[in-house]
Amino acid sequence: MNNSRNQIIIGLFAGLVIGVAMSYFYFSSVDQKNNASASTKNEKVPLYWVAPMDPNYRRDEPGQSPMGMDLIPYYGDSNSAEDNPGAIKISPNVVNNLGVRTARAEIRSVGSNITAMGLVKYNEEQMFHIHPRVEGWIETLYIKSSGQTVEKDQALYEMYSPELVNAQEEFILALKRGNDRLIQAAEDRLKSLQFTSEQIKQLKQSRVTKQKVTFYSQHQGVVTDLPIRAGFYVKPGMTLMSVAQLENIWVEVDVLEKQATMIQLTQSVDMTLEYLPGRIWHGQVDFIYPSMDPMTRTLKIRLKFENVDQVLRPNMFAQVNIHTIGDHDVLVVPAEAVIRTGQADRLVLALGSGQFKSVKVTIGSAYDDYIEIIDGIAVDDQVVISAQFLLDSESSKSSDFKRMSEPAMDHSKMDHSKMDHSKMDHSKMDHSKMDHSQKNQSTINEPETDHSKMDHSQMDHSKKSEPEIDYSKMDHSKMDHSKMNHSNVNSSEMSKDASDQEFQQ
Repeated sequence: MNNSRNQIIIGLFAGLVIGVAMSYFYFSSVDQKNNASASTKNEKVPLYWVAPMDPNYRRDEPGQSPMGMDLIPYYGDSNSAEDNPGAIKISPNVVNNLGVRTARAEIRSVGSNITAMGLVKYNEEQMFHIHPRVEGWIETLYIKSSGQTVEKDQALYEMYSPELVNAQEEFILALKRGNDRLIQAAEDRLKSLQFTSEQIKQLKQSRVTKQKVTFYSQHQGVVTDLPIRAGFYVKPGMTLMSVAQLENIWVEVDVLEKQATMIQLTQSVDMTLEYLPGRIWHGQVDFIYPSMDPMTRTLKIRLKFENVDQVLRPNMFAQVNIHTIGDHDVLVVPAEAVIRTGQADRLVLALGSGQFKSVKVTIGSAYDDYIEIIDGIAVDDQVVISAQFLLDSESSKSSDFKRMSEPAMDHSKMDHSKMDHSKMDHSKMDHSKMDHSQKNQSTINEPETDHSKMDHSQMDHSKKSEPEIDYSKMDHSKMDHSKMNHSNVNSSEMSKDASDQEFQQ
């Protein structure tokens, strides 16, 4: 009795253990299957592979494009439209092969300095033009050519004029009469005719009229224009010569339209010359011209510099650096990352996990190797600085990589009847997968086709619509059958078809 009870208990316990074990293994296998199915479901499979440079070249498996580049897997719009509209996904191997490099968009403290090339010119405020006050003849010219340096009180030319002689005689007559009022009036007239105080003093002492009067320079400088020669007849209004001083010079520079608002009067400027390395001249902005150049779209700025030792000469080229405003923080990216077009400026963002996206940005000022980004990206965004043109070859004209999702080209409506195939080498072409079921051969000129090098052994003619072919116009007299492989041709079916055609005719 006890033994039977023990056996029953042992049996029940053993059954319980076996049931628990079976339940464990069953649910474990179910979980594994669910995990496997979920993993398979979550794994993204490329829809096709596309050439990087030709979106119409697509294949069902990895390979290389006709240009020798690895095909890029395309996962469909579901990989980008849900999370990042306009983004594309590229495999890590392709990214590595393309040599894609990225940089971080960051905040930098930069100084808004404008660097430009300048041209040294005369200071027109210190340029003097010499004109005669009376009519007469240039008897002697002491200046031989333009470019000659003159000093103050240096003799320039000697002139004969009846009016000058009359003015001297009136002064001498007033002296003889002793009339102070007449003397002062005659002396004032001589001064207005550019007689010097020394010449008037000599005339008062000698009381002898001079037929030729010498005129002197009132300024030190360089003769920039000399249109007269000895013996010329001159009259008031004519320019005898021009003299420019070199103690101060002008430098004119052209700045871009977007830089014009950054420049103000009296801003400090540094200047260097190539032929005097190491020396720096310090000046300031002297004048801002009111209008833009309609051709170059630049604004002319005039700078002013001291030239005490006169080493700065007109028409020299100079490198100038205009200090506009103090240092300030701006968002910048490497200049090489910006894709410039005539319509917009763009950047290619690296989103991670092989995803890239082209975005439109608004750029600001340039600072050496960096460009300010006003709008379009944020701090710490990763931008592509190499191979971005391969990733975004034509996206600047459309939005965000639409070229990667364009439909493949449909060749079904193309007319090949006018194409010349006589020079094509079919010996290396695989026709095994060609479908001739919809091909219209009525317009093919058979005598021009060389079948000697074509291998028809693997061509499937089962879908060809023979009744559409007109054999009455085909001339096989020039075809060379010696090199054609007819080993796979069923002669019995050909004979039957031929008989049927003769019967129908």
